Parts: sequence; C-alpha cells; structure tokens
Amino acid sequence: MSPKLKKFLSTAFVILSLAVVFTLVFSNPELGNAWEALQKLNWGWTAVLFLCWAAYAGFDSLGVLIYLRKQGYALSPWRTLLATLIGFYYSNITPSAAGGQPMQIYSLRKAGVSVGYGTVAVSFRFICNQFMACLISLVLFLANRDFVYAQLGDAIWFVRIGWMINFASVPLVLLAAFQRVLIQKLAQGIIRFLARIRLIRDPEASIARVSEMLDVYHTAMKELMGSVGRILVQLLCSLLSQLALLSTVVFVYFAFGQSGTPAWRILTLSALLYISASYTPLPGASGAQEGGFLLYFKGIFQNGTIGLALLIWRFFTYYLFLIVGAITVLVEKITSRKEKAEEHTAKPT
Repeated sequence: MSPKLKKFLSTAFVILSLAVVFTLVFSNPELGNAWEALQKLNWGWTAVLFLCWAAYAGFDSLGVLIYLRKQGYALSPWRTLLATLIGFYYSNITPSAAGGQPMQIYSLRKAGVSVGYGTVAVSFRFICNQFMACLISLVLFLANRDFVYAQLGDAIWFVRIGWMINFASVPLVLLAAFQRVLIQKLAQGIIRFLARIRLIRDPEASIARVSEMLDVYHTAMKELMGSVGRILVQLLCSLLSQLALLSTVVFVYFAFGQSGTPAWRILTLSALLYISASYTPLPGASGAQEGGFLLYFKGIFQNGTIGLALLIWRFFTYYLFLIVGAITVLVEKITSRKEKAEEHTAKPT
C-alpha cells in the first residue's frame, strides 16, 4: 500500500468517525435542552479538560524521559514529548493502535536513541499502562460493585472480556523480552520469508541487525526488571497518566453542571469503558467508544446533555490527539530537514 493511499484512508476514517459522532449526538432523542445546556457550560471546568489531556501526555512522556536519562541519553523533555505525541497520533489512526509504538521508536531513533533502548522504553510504558488500567478499573469496580451492576446490567460482559484481553498483553510483551531464542527464530523465519518474496534484498544483513537490536532489548529489559525502584517510578507515571485520561468524563460532568452521581462512580464507569472498548481493532476504538459512552452513562448525564457530553469527551480523548499529533509530525519533519541541512553545511568541502 502506497504512503499516499495510507494517508487517504486514515483521513477518510477520521472524517467517517467524526460523522458517526455527530450522527449519534444529533440523532439522540434527549437532545431537546442541549443547546441551552451548551450555553450554560462552565468554561472553568472545560479548561481543566485541557489540563487532563496535557497531564496524560506529559506523564507518559516523563516515564520515557526518566528511563532514557538513566541509560545516558541526554534528551530534552520537549524531544521526548514530541516522540510521545507522534506515537499517540499514529495509535489513533491505525487499527488496534498498531502504528503508534513503532513510530514512537522511530522518532526516538532520529533523536539518537538506539532501537533497542527505544523499544524497551516504549514497551515498558505499554506494560505499565496496561497493568495500571486493569488495576484502576478493577479496584474501582470492587469498590462500587453494586452500582456498576445496576448501571451496566448485562453489558458487564464487555468489561470482563476487556480485562482478559488487556491484561493478556502484559505477559506477552514480557515473553518477547525474556524468550530471546524463540523471538530470534521467529524473526529469522519472517526475514527469510520476506527475502523469498523479494521484499528484502540481503536477509543475512537484516538478521544481523535484528539480532543486535534483540541483544540490546533483552539486556536492557532484564536490567530494568531487576530494579524495583525504577519499576515503581514507571508505574507511578502510568497511574497519574491514566487517572488524568479517565478523569475527563468527571470534568465533562461538572462542566455541564450535573449532580446526583458522585465523582468516584463516574470515574469507575470511565475506567470500565476504557477497558471494555480499548481492544476494539478500529482506529481510536471508534464506534465502541461512542456506543459505550451512551450505554454506560445513560441516566448519569441528564436534561438532554449526554449527546453533547459525548462530543466534548471524544474531542479531548481522541480528536485533540489527532490535531496536536498532525502538527507534531509536521514540526518533526521541518526540524529533521533543518538539522540535515545544518549537518550538510557544516561538512568540509
């Protein structure tokens, strides 16, 4: 698939996703008092939503920065944040968020970080985020069990499936880290297959590069797993990052001047929605997120506000990442071209 076609399909899907959101919002039978509710929207709480977005991206980026600084890479917080935002952007435009981590690793490589250490940094952030998302949602569920069953009913099965899928990814990543021989054989098989269909010209050179990267990754991951303090720091970054993202619904609730449901119960539903929708293979878990919001928060957002609440919540948890991410990708391209031009100019003639 050509790069132009990929960009076209990504753009088309984002537009389609936006159209679905607007359809769900404006076809909602509870929309009667929505315009009046929008006029009374508390802009102070709306500003807090931007802080939630910034905290989510910032703490995730901080985890990467702390790890790489420990490995001797003198990256600036801005450069690490740039790579994180690029990862978020590609996660939200590719199925199952498959493109996010590779593009984040690629961005870090352009900043001078080896593929091995970049992979460890990004992979361990993924492990911590998955583990913490499962832990937060499980603790909140147990603390509000009766409320959750009354609110979700049979939809609780979506949550149970989400727990199984999200938590299963943690041991799989760890398996890849510690089963060095198995992963090496798998990589060699894939490379030789690609060579047979003439997608790789020099399979031996490719195997050597992959083997070197796996050595660094394996060594770095074992070193990291042997340090309890560093693991706790990464888990703390994930805790703060995940809570910032999940709290978005709470502040949307406050912005509309809603009352009657305690904040911790709204946070509980938010965490369960994240767990039950995040494994959807569509980019940004589109469809599952919107439908889940209307189902999980039915009766919570009253007076015709649920449709607009969905729109504002989705903006801060999806579309804002696309907007900022697209700008970030452009900034990185301009910066890279400028750095290459300066290097070329600095070379002696």
